[in-house]
Amino acid sequence: MTPPGSLIGLLGGGQLARMSALAGRRMGYRFRTFDPAGEAAPAAPVCERVVRAPFDDPAALEEFARGLDVVGFEFENIPPASLRIVERFCPVHPRWQALEICQHREREKNFLHGQGFPHAAFRVVTTLAELTHAVATLGAPCVLKTAESGYDGKGQLKITPGMGLAEAWEQWSGGRPRRGVVEAWVEFDAELSVICARNGHGQTVSFPVFENVHAQHILDVSIAPARFAPEVLREAVALAEAVTEALDVRGLLAVEMFLTREGKLLVNELAPRPHNSGHLTFDACVTSQFEQHIRAVCGLPLGGVDLLRPTVMVNLLGDLWRADGSAPDWTPVLAEPDAKLHVYGKAGAKPARKMGHFCVLGKAGQPVEAVLAKAREIQERLRAK
Repeated sequence: MTPPGSLIGLLGGGQLARMSALAGRRMGYRFRTFDPAGEAAPAAPVCERVVRAPFDDPAALEEFARGLDVVGFEFENIPPASLRIVERFCPVHPRWQALEICQHREREKNFLHGQGFPHAAFRVVTTLAELTHAVATLGAPCVLKTAESGYDGKGQLKITPGMGLAEAWEQWSGGRPRRGVVEAWVEFDAELSVICARNGHGQTVSFPVFENVHAQHILDVSIAPARFAPEVLREAVALAEAVTEALDVRGLLAVEMFLTREGKLLVNELAPRPHNSGHLTFDACVTSQFEQHIRAVCGLPLGGVDLLRPTVMVNLLGDLWRADGSAPDWTPVLAEPDAKLHVYGKAGAKPARKMGHFCVLGKAGQPVEAVLAKAREIQERLRAK
């Protein structure tokens, strides 16, 4: 066990590291972060020290790791070799093998398939000929996705019936060698996620199921409690915990799923870290996902995750910021007594960049639809400012 007062390292200094450090500091932990952005990283103001270097700099990683008691990460696209360097000096959680699987769509799909977990049918492609065969096998529409470094819809191309595959391959690959995964098109009724925490001492705790709504491939709204049948909620938690166990995660694992029109759950993506859909836990649950992240990485007993009030989270993207870079007028959020504003402190707003979020908390027993309506109303007023 790594007790409060210890020095925790965080690989990656973005908003997830920032919120994890804020949660951990309340418990008495100290933090050091590693990020190529250095002092401009969102987590920098809440950490004792920032190491600024690329994630593949061995000397900087060694400098970062010396004197730390344990290390976690908040970003998937870190070379597993970097984790292996750090773990020569202190424990790293989750283990590098889990990161290696989850950061690469081909390895992730092969893991799910090999373990027998439900997922969309897929084929791995590296050439136009393989793409042609995959589309013939899976049918169109289908989705061509990059095998690595893809998130929020980046590196994805929908293949529609009758589309010229040579042109599609050229558009997606840019004429360069590229490895991808073609997934069968899934007709789904809803998207959902379950965030599991596992502390390495036999304890696994799952947050309530979150119902997620995306816009332009980016998470727009998360809703808790999720509006699904009790048997779907139970099955989603059981499936997520089985995946977490199979990956041997110590820390957090977010399991994103589709609920198909036939009522079947399919695992879509895995993230071995705090997850955007769990940001509402900061305000809505007994223990936030960020405190739970620290507890799990440090091997502490896990906290309770009961939902205190129905809650809806709305992402705030850089599109809301003005042309001169100034922030929006936050009055629509701040004027609502049951709303909570979170701004991440990122330097430079860009379209589609996650700059913050807000939550609207309902009254105990209030239908979550009413909370969702209030959140949408605030969202529209922000857009109109």
